[in-house]
Amino acid sequence: MKINTRIFGEVTIDDDKMIKFPSGIVGFPDLVDFALIHDIEQGNQGGIRWLQSVQEPNFAMPVIDPKIAKEDYNPMVNDDLLAPIGGISEEMLVLVTISVPADLTKMSVNLKAPLIINAETCKAVQLILDEDVPVKYYIYDILQARREARKDGE
Repeated sequence: MKINTRIFGEVTIDDDKMIKFPSGIVGFPDLVDFALIHDIEQGNQGGIRWLQSVQEPNFAMPVIDPKIAKEDYNPMVNDDLLAPIGGISEEMLVLVTISVPADLTKMSVNLKAPLIINAETCKAVQLILDEDVPVKYYIYDILQARREARKDGE
């Protein structure tokens, strides 16, 4: 399937790579079909990716593996909440949304509302955790330190 996106222009999404959020996402219950897109030049090395809506070309959210920002992130999730996406699987992918304000030093991730994708079923859910975790977990310094560490390792 070809979709036009605001950020990436026209992209082709394989049907088997389509991610369905049966209940939509927080604030956008009608958006249920998404694709996970990454910058080809950056590769798919766990950096920033985009959760692109198939229904709404202007809607894409930057997302990241939460362990990049907070290595000990391990949310406790009730198994019942994962039933709509096929339950617990070895192929679970957890992502969190990134907020990028004009002042990049205030960049943050939302650890309170992770996106959980079951790669086996290509279904996903966004949860609101009962745990005491921040909605705004600032990551600019963390990402800068990782970038410097990669440069030093080259």
